[in-house]
Amino acid sequence: MISCAEAVRQLWEYLEQDLDATDRARVEQHLAFCKRCCGEVEFAEALRGFLRSTPLPSLPTEVEARLVGFLDTLDREAP
Repeated sequence: MISCAEAVRQLWEYLEQDLDATDRARVEQHLAFCKRCCGEVEFAEALRGFLRSTPLPSLPTEVEARLVGFLDTLDREAP
């Protein structure tokens, strides 16, 4: 079974379903027996929900224009 440190290290990948089947099973096995890490999952899920429900601030028009110009320059210079 993996350690708490390893379970927490893989927590966000687990929540985003970015782990392969083996690692996902290891995290789930750990969570089945570790209340502390289950608490970490609950906190991370709540935080993720909050962040997804919070609107992103918009960039000032001048900053957005400069950024678009910079990205256009990168596209033109790319091989």
